[in-house]
Amino acid sequence: MSRGDVAERIEPIDFSQALGERYLAYALSTITARSLPDLRDGLKPVQRRLLWAMLQLRLDPASGFKKCARVVGDVIGKFHPHGDVAVYDALVRLAQHFAQRYPLVEGQGNFGNIDGDGAAAMRYTEARLTPVAMALLDGIDQETVDFRPTYDGSEQEPVVLPAAFPNLLANGATGIAVGMATSIPPHNAGELLDALAWMLGRPTDAPRPSAEELLRFVRGPDLPTGGIIVEPAASLAEAYRTGRGSLRLRARWQREDLPYGQYQIVVTEIPWQVQKSRLVERLAELLAAKRLPLLADLRDESTDEVRLVLVPKSRSVPPEALMEQLFKLAELEVRLAINMNVLDARGVPRVMGLAELLEGYLAHRMEVLERKSRFRLRQIADRLELLDGYLKIFLDIDRVIRIIREEDEPKPALMAAFALNDRQAEAILNLRLRNLRRLEEEGLRKEAQELRHERAELEHLLADEGARRKKLRAEMLEAKKRFGGGVLGARRTGFAEPPALAPELLEVPVERYPVTVLLSEKGWVRTLKGKLEPGTEVRYKEGDGPRFTLEGQSTDKLLILTADGKAYTLPVDKLPGGRGTGEPLSLFLDLAKAVPIVAARILRPEGKLVLATRKGLGFIAPEAAIAAQTRAGRQVVNLAEGDALLVAAPVEGELVAVAGTNHKVLVFPLAELPEQARGRGVILMRLNGAELADLVTTTAEQGIAWRSGEQLRQHRDLAGFRGKRGGTGRMAPRGFPKDHRFGFRP
Repeated sequence: MSRGDVAERIEPIDFSQALGERYLAYALSTITARSLPDLRDGLKPVQRRLLWAMLQLRLDPASGFKKCARVVGDVIGKFHPHGDVAVYDALVRLAQHFAQRYPLVEGQGNFGNIDGDGAAAMRYTEARLTPVAMALLDGIDQETVDFRPTYDGSEQEPVVLPAAFPNLLANGATGIAVGMATSIPPHNAGELLDALAWMLGRPTDAPRPSAEELLRFVRGPDLPTGGIIVEPAASLAEAYRTGRGSLRLRARWQREDLPYGQYQIVVTEIPWQVQKSRLVERLAELLAAKRLPLLADLRDESTDEVRLVLVPKSRSVPPEALMEQLFKLAELEVRLAINMNVLDARGVPRVMGLAELLEGYLAHRMEVLERKSRFRLRQIADRLELLDGYLKIFLDIDRVIRIIREEDEPKPALMAAFALNDRQAEAILNLRLRNLRRLEEEGLRKEAQELRHERAELEHLLADEGARRKKLRAEMLEAKKRFGGGVLGARRTGFAEPPALAPELLEVPVERYPVTVLLSEKGWVRTLKGKLEPGTEVRYKEGDGPRFTLEGQSTDKLLILTADGKAYTLPVDKLPGGRGTGEPLSLFLDLAKAVPIVAARILRPEGKLVLATRKGLGFIAPEAAIAAQTRAGRQVVNLAEGDALLVAAPVEGELVAVAGTNHKVLVFPLAELPEQARGRGVILMRLNGAELADLVTTTAEQGIAWRSGEQLRQHRDLAGFRGKRGGTGRMAPRGFPKDHRFGFRP
């Protein structure tokens, strides 16, 4: 193709329109092919492809296991052109008994645990399908569902599974797409099948059942890890009516009595999707921070079953009060979201209530029953056609044998002699001689009679909706016998009302008192109770001296900024007391060696700082945004090579005054600085080879000030120094210090 032909095919298009169309295509792909489950089988595409691939590998419950790497390889090679990690993660989740209420995959090997530990690599683990998964696949070889070509057209995959098990609500689903999400908690299969059987037993013209009617059967979520649902019945009914809502889920606990009137609390079930190791860490942190005044100790004695032991401070502590405090502060209580957003039978995402979800599932099962019946009718018709031919030849077997022996073309001769069609003649020619006995004729007549009787029943079934509903109802009750009883089917999640406790019992007392934080020049820190009175003698190590003296409360946090552009946060109550000379700050924070501390202050969540570097770059940083939660701190200022953080000045005015080592001063509005949590900043002042010496924020009334010996000199007329940010400034006023630093900060 010539370049001219290419130019003729180029069409101008608006960029925003093209971008919107492509993003819309991506969003639709994410919604329909990745994140939202199908109403009919409750599966996402990757899960459906996993089950289909495992069925093709003959990994049914009666067969042996195969390596997960083999399964994942088949899935990504034939059906799902994505990364093997994502596919294996989906496979692992289908096998985790603490994630799936009714696991679809039976795993052999390390598939992770409730502590949050990951599964072993796929080359070490093995898997096969469970009976529940086989129920989802039941009838897939009987033309019950449509198939479509795979991504490369080399294979066929099911659009949806027949789903003889209500998987969507039984196992639930979670997913985040573009602009929408789904969160469906697991439910008890026995209760769901009871509700479905009840719906099928109602008249066909009966109105859609209400949420209250269905809640007589489906009591609420039934989670793999158990727990207790604490939610009013009205809120639960509203969530199931609209398809949106939330409920409170608590850990299950019990009191264990000990000798001498002592007791301990044992948590035996934790909320769904809460990692036990993180929960224990959180409780330990709260205990160390003295935020659990009623708790003395905790131990994790879990084996295959959860067992967290909580020891109260004394035997007089009411266990309900202790647990209410823990529910309030830790993940022993969570808010479980309900957002029943699914793809309907046409592939359209919709939020549905419980009744609509169950009706959609029944409609799918009705279609599967009809297609399965038609498929069986075709099989019966084919078999009766052959049986009719067999019975014709049994009338004169000798003639059949003679035709086969004497005719050069026996097939046309048989067709003419016995009025057979081509398919019947071919089947007769393929018969073995041993099948021409008299007994076989009687068996064929009996088989034909049974098939005609079955055909009549199927035709009646397809013609009568009531018969189909009765048939489906029998299937639901049979499925309940398989999956609604025993250990697997027993309800795990209970229901309870929250205990009514006096409000004062739920308050968490926090000791709060004034303190003074002392940080020395060499980085030694300590706290003194109360305010430091003037003239009080404070002892330091030899060769050390005071650097920062900060007044605050014991519940405050210390904010520290260092020359390498990092911010550190440390609770004041974790600092050593006032005895002695304190301890090095490096014991509490991972400070880089030989990096000076630029600023230390009591953290004020509403406060802001102007951060400036030696090369004259800076920005406004909210204190709450730069507060770090780890020992390693947070990189706040992105420094160029050879640069360093110089100043962290509190915002206490509408003007910024900067001074350079070239003895120039510039004053500009604070509003010209950007506000951000991290960055390099903008140019404050053009220094032309010099460096920034100091920065303060001030007001037009206060002006700038500096110290000359013991005197404070103040310069309020700033008109000569006013300019735009990034200017060169003017020479400093007469008497300005030679170190170019402001001696007064308003």
